[in-house]
Amino acid sequence: MSYPGKEFDEITQQLVFPSDYKNPRAKKRYHLAVVGAGPAGLITAISAAGLGAKVALIESRSMGGDCLNVGCIPSKSLLEYTKAQNRSFDGAFAWLREVRSNISIHDSVERYSAAGVDVFLGSARFNADGGLEVSDQSLEARRIAICVGSTSFIPPIKGLSSCGALSNETVFDLKEQPDSISILGAGPIGCELATVFARLGTQVHLFDIAGHALPNEISEAGQVIEDSLSKLGVQLHLGQEIREVSGGVNGKKVIADSMEVETDALLVALGRQANTGPLNLERVGVSTSKQGSIIVDHRLRTTNQKIFAAGDCTLGSHFTHEADMQARVLVQNTLFFPSASTRKFVVPHCTYTSPEVASIGLSLDELDQRMINFDTYQVEYADLDRVRAGGKLEGFARVLTKKGKDTILSATIVGEDAGEQIALISVLMNNGMGLSKAGNAIFNYPTRSEFLRKLADSFNKTRLTPTVGGILKRWLKWTE
Repeated sequence: MSYPGKEFDEITQQLVFPSDYKNPRAKKRYHLAVVGAGPAGLITAISAAGLGAKVALIESRSMGGDCLNVGCIPSKSLLEYTKAQNRSFDGAFAWLREVRSNISIHDSVERYSAAGVDVFLGSARFNADGGLEVSDQSLEARRIAICVGSTSFIPPIKGLSSCGALSNETVFDLKEQPDSISILGAGPIGCELATVFARLGTQVHLFDIAGHALPNEISEAGQVIEDSLSKLGVQLHLGQEIREVSGGVNGKKVIADSMEVETDALLVALGRQANTGPLNLERVGVSTSKQGSIIVDHRLRTTNQKIFAAGDCTLGSHFTHEADMQARVLVQNTLFFPSASTRKFVVPHCTYTSPEVASIGLSLDELDQRMINFDTYQVEYADLDRVRAGGKLEGFARVLTKKGKDTILSATIVGEDAGEQIALISVLMNNGMGLSKAGNAIFNYPTRSEFLRKLADSFNKTRLTPTVGGILKRWLKWTE
């Protein structure tokens, strides 16, 4: 069957999981065996090989993991394409497949093999004796790193598992545009894909049991996104619990608390579940949560001293850039003395809606639980001259600091390029610098990054206490 961008899919497939590939004969012993070729596994494997280690890399589906194949790259490609006025489904999906094929060379079997990594395509598992197997071979390694990622979580909603719902693993394989779609989950994936389909002209119904979009963000951020989605024509059904789903190839019906909605397609975006089931982790004493996520310490060690883990398959890890950071910790701790730690890092994240929502640091709930008092500093995007020039005035930048100090606890930015702007806060936080330090920097005028100078100015004004003010007035009077 021909479809938009089919030729690019064929290129990608040949690069990340070539059908004619033959696994190498395993070496007698590896320094490191990496299970899973997503971002964490790829960076770990190629970095370790670059240091001279003997490395085996095992992948069961596609090199590049979710990020390349069914996550960051296809979703952001669609979001970028649909920003244009001339929006077509065929053009958008052909574009995502072209972008994916152009990037896939970086994650290809060929590249990793050339870098000295022994790449094995097939499912890994621990046998009854605790040995690591792939296809018909057993692999012996000094250390093992599990980086198998996660998959879309399908909750036990009546009828959901059998109705043919789409997930992030299948939605990017669509060959024809649905006239209407219901999306379950108003988190980052749900809001981003609601934006894409609404821009393409599909009627979108977005459901969530939470009372506002992006429930893990502050409510003010969720409200801005709700307004943006509503302007695109998205029908929001928030605070609605899904009771039942029914239907087949000719349409889907969603039955919620107070309504029934029928659409052509249904997309599930209700969280992730670790891909650890097939590994038989119980055979090697690796502990997991009830949902299958691997429990690791701050050095990424599991309950088996020989086995480490990183990325989406671990408890509490969700982002590609976090997996990148963890991979660097893995290389140190699996090959050398385990001294590297994830504790010192603060991880930002972004939802690429329009406007974007980016955050870093402790949530309000976490601050409350830890009984940490804080001060709030906020700049409205509309107060930035560069934003005024562009005309997109919605949004704000908010920073929370430790009460009476400039120590940054968290930040939220809502607005155009929020994902880029949060990097400035990340640099400060990850280098132990307070908000006042931003006042020592010079920012181009006019830019959106001036929000940080304005926030720093707001903090520095708090230093002007009545005592300090009095001293300054006396000095100026004396120097008249």
